[in-house]
Amino acid sequence: MPRLLVINSSGRSSRSITRRLTAQFAESWLAANSGGELVERDVTLQLPTPVNEAWIASAFAAPETRSAEMLKALAESEVLLAEVEAADALVIGVPMYNFGLPAQLKAYFDQIIRVNRSFSFNPEAIEPYQPLLTDKPITVIVSVGDGDLLPGGPMSELNFLEPHLVTMLGFIGLHNVEFVRVGYEEYQDGRLKRALEAAEQEVAKRAMIEQ
Repeated sequence: MPRLLVINSSGRSSRSITRRLTAQFAESWLAANSGGELVERDVTLQLPTPVNEAWIASAFAAPETRSAEMLKALAESEVLLAEVEAADALVIGVPMYNFGLPAQLKAYFDQIIRVNRSFSFNPEAIEPYQPLLTDKPITVIVSVGDGDLLPGGPMSELNFLEPHLVTMLGFIGLHNVEFVRVGYEEYQDGRLKRALEAAEQEVAKRAMIEQ
């Protein structure tokens, strides 16, 4: 039974373009995958715990030496990683906040990018870092206030969101990443309307691919 993991990170519970498009993606994906399972992770409503000293010590400890408290510190990370591992495809909705990721989505990635769990580290190897997750198709739905921030635009050098996401996903083995982009949200004019129409078409197409 195929499984789709939907990750939403918009601070808006309503009027969110990314939430609207991830919902449309999920609807199209379920229509194309009879019996498919949908798993939803909302990192705004279920804010991931920021990593702290206890988490870091637990993550770097050898598994056989971890105490009950260490296992407890990593329990949330295990849940989030298990969701990613069990999914056949992912769709991530992410608005750009101040040229980068929402803090809640960064906290999510801090939980799932974990040594000897989603990547390995061998300081003696020629390539010391190796990804541990199995690749799968990922659609990232991005919304920005100004379309000039998108790739190819005159302000694209300020877009730290997309390269950051690609780097983090690739570091743990998830390289099959495609973007669906909506620009000009702040302008609320014909450019936004056209961008939304194009994104809706692309979402429907991508939902058919990720099956």
